[in-house]
Amino acid sequence: MEGKINLFQMAQKQLDKSFEKLNLDTNIQSILRVPMKEIHISIPVKMDNGNINIFKGFRVQYNNALGPFKGGIRFHPNETIDTIKALSCWMTWKCAVANLPFGGGKGGVICEPRNMSDRELEKLSRGYIDLLSDEIGPEKDIPAPDVYTNSKIMGWMMDEFSKIKGVNSPGVITGKPICIGGSQGREDATARGAIYCVREASKYLNMDLSNTTVAISGYGNAGSHMAILMKEIFGSKIVAVSDSRGGIYNKDGLDPKGVLEYKYKNNSLMDFPDAENITNEELLELKVDILCPSSLEGIITEKNANNIKCKVIAELANGPTNPSADEILFERGVTIIPDILCNSGGVIVSYFEWVQNICGYYWPLKKVYQNLDRQITTAFKNVMSMAIKNNICLRTSAYMVAVKKVVEAMKSRGWV
Repeated sequence: MEGKINLFQMAQKQLDKSFEKLNLDTNIQSILRVPMKEIHISIPVKMDNGNINIFKGFRVQYNNALGPFKGGIRFHPNETIDTIKALSCWMTWKCAVANLPFGGGKGGVICEPRNMSDRELEKLSRGYIDLLSDEIGPEKDIPAPDVYTNSKIMGWMMDEFSKIKGVNSPGVITGKPICIGGSQGREDATARGAIYCVREASKYLNMDLSNTTVAISGYGNAGSHMAILMKEIFGSKIVAVSDSRGGIYNKDGLDPKGVLEYKYKNNSLMDFPDAENITNEELLELKVDILCPSSLEGIITEKNANNIKCKVIAELANGPTNPSADEILFERGVTIIPDILCNSGGVIVSYFEWVQNICGYYWPLKKVYQNLDRQITTAFKNVMSMAIKNNICLRTSAYMVAVKKVVEAMKSRGWV
């Protein structure tokens, strides 16, 4: 059944639509539908109580025709290999559509980081790199932070790799602390890239962003920055936000920074003053101009697609909309800025960090923002042009742009 499709099957189904439009050779299709390498590891960690726990880890290297594999590392109790395969697949097309010299990869460890001490997390992080040190490197595979990993963990990982190789190697990992080679602008890069996409979409749709309402599902790093930037830069009204426990709504608008402070203090958004508590499901169906799914995969399905009342969906999360919902929303005239384009700001600034590490020359914040704007705006225009030319949705268009680049690289290398 459609509702039970796993993420990797969902990624393949999205990919297959572009294959049909591009009329690709079946042999090339077969190569692009599966990862090049799938690595499973077992990481022993001595816990604070003296017991040794064995943690299951993964690294999937999907395709490196355009350059080294690139993709984050997730620490999550419900991590699965299919999720990692899907995310590595999406990273391949995300890098290609953003015109980056990277292929796609992804990693993960099954663990509950929120119940682990800093010492345990450090042991786990270093153990992950110990077992994968021959598979990664600045010219081979470049990890980054993702769900429940952060700059501190990336710093430990970079240090471990450098110790193993006997050289200082900041370029092996992105998303590091600035003092050891991290880039300015990385913290809000995903959201900032998304607002540039929304800005460009508004030009095609004749939307006045200073007079738009916005609802954001997921108020973590990307979602909270999206809310703050939409309000500060465009003057948009943020009327609803949510986290895993539920959401809040105020038709007259919310103060994004005040909401974030409240969340940090109370570990929840619920019962925020001067706002109505709503469910995550209710937030998705609010009558707003822009809906930003920023947390979970697969929350927009054929079951709720007809109830969604927004004009634009800006996908900050990976895989929030399933293929059947895509078709329904396109027919209803809802513009979806797809994840592989909308949330590519994070990997674009990761690319900038890698470039700075390789060159040993570091950029000021203004230059990072200017380059991010230029890179993602060009990507958006390429995707929109393809969509208009073929009368297709932006997701299929983005895949077509990306797949064409990867196939061209594969042919140039003599792979096919």
